[in-house]
Order: sequence, then C-alpha cells, then structure tokens
Amino acid sequence: MTGTDTAVGKTVVACGLVRGLRELGARVAVMKPVASGATRSAAGLRNADALALMEAAETQAPYAHVNPYCFEPPISPHIAAEEAMIEIDIDTIKANFDALAAAGADWVVIEGAGGWLAPINERQTMADLALTLEAPALMVVGVRLGCLNHAQLTRSSIQARGAAFAGWIASEVDPEMMRWQENLASLERRLGEPALAVVRHTIGALSSLKLAAAAAQLARRLPAST
Repeated sequence: MTGTDTAVGKTVVACGLVRGLRELGARVAVMKPVASGATRSAAGLRNADALALMEAAETQAPYAHVNPYCFEPPISPHIAAEEAMIEIDIDTIKANFDALAAAGADWVVIEGAGGWLAPINERQTMADLALTLEAPALMVVGVRLGCLNHAQLTRSSIQARGAAFAGWIASEVDPEMMRWQENLASLERRLGEPALAVVRHTIGALSSLKLAAAAAQLARRLPAST
C-alpha cells in the first residue's frame, strides 16, 4: 500500500481492505514495516497505524513482526533511524514478512511509510522494499489540489521500477475541494482505469470501513499471499 503523499489515508484504506478480505474468508496478515511517530508503552514503542492494522486483522502475531522498525518522532524514517543510530535493513523486514506469510496467511497487506519514494536509509526507498518483497503496489490517491500530478508521477515511477501495479483507490482528504467529481474523472482517464474504491471521509465511519468490493477485485487480479 503506497500513497501519492503522506497523510492520504493509507491506514484507513489498508484497514478497510483487511476487513474486506476477511469478509471473503481470507486469512490476512498485516505489516507496517517502518513507522515514524510512536508512543511509549510498557511493551515498548507502539505506532497507531500498526496497531490499527493489527486490530482490523484480529491478529495474534508479535508486534515486532508487524512493525519491525518503530521510531518515536513523527519524521522521515531515514532521519529517525539515523538519530536512533539504527540502520533500517530490508533483509530484516523480509524475514518478518516471510514469517507472517508462513504462519498460514492467504494475504499479507503491507502499509508503506509516506510515499513510493520515501527514503528508508541513505540508499533505499519504500520502492526498493516493495520490489524485495515482490509486492504489487496499490496506490492510494489523496484527492486534493495537485493530485493529478502526484498520482501520475507515482504511477510512472511504479512502472519505471518494474513493480506490479495493483490499481488505485481514491481517498477524500480535502472535503472542501472544488470540482471533486471532475478531478476524479480526470484521474480515471489519466491513470487508464477506474478506482477500485472511492473512500469519502465521513466522520465516524472510517473506523469500521470495509472495502469488500475492492477486496474482491484485488482477489481476482492478484494471487493470494500478496
């Protein structure tokens, strides 16, 4: 799960897809491989997005498998890691991913940090992680002014790097945006396909969002354990 920027609703969409896949009868594991912005607890640092994913999946997996790299300040992960004197290692993330998949999951839903090219260390980005995990990229488009450019740039980069494209979901991050429907139609034309889902951010409805129709489309497009 990648986004056209940070704060575009990736967690909301990921949790909705997890609930939708479970409604289809699938066993779903979740990952938030790298997270910045966490609170301290008796068990250690905990990130709200990772916890929301675990709740949606009703998983008993160890937190460290779901979120192997967790940093307290809400800043770019590669900067947070440098400050903590930790190197984010893709092979470590891959080992946790393999453990989750081997535990009997039909699907592993992975939420990235920031956007497609968000750095995770001095050499690699979230795109490198997706390629290592062989995970098709599902793009969440934050529908706001500038989204046409951001969506096309992200889609082009996914294609240029040779990653599989699973589709896109529109996320209403600016309820006051003018010409919302016209922008959505432009996105569909420029991305070459309709959105798998359109998520309107109705207050009180997001915590139980269930994207069953989008999950069913993904299940037809992609093999399980993706």
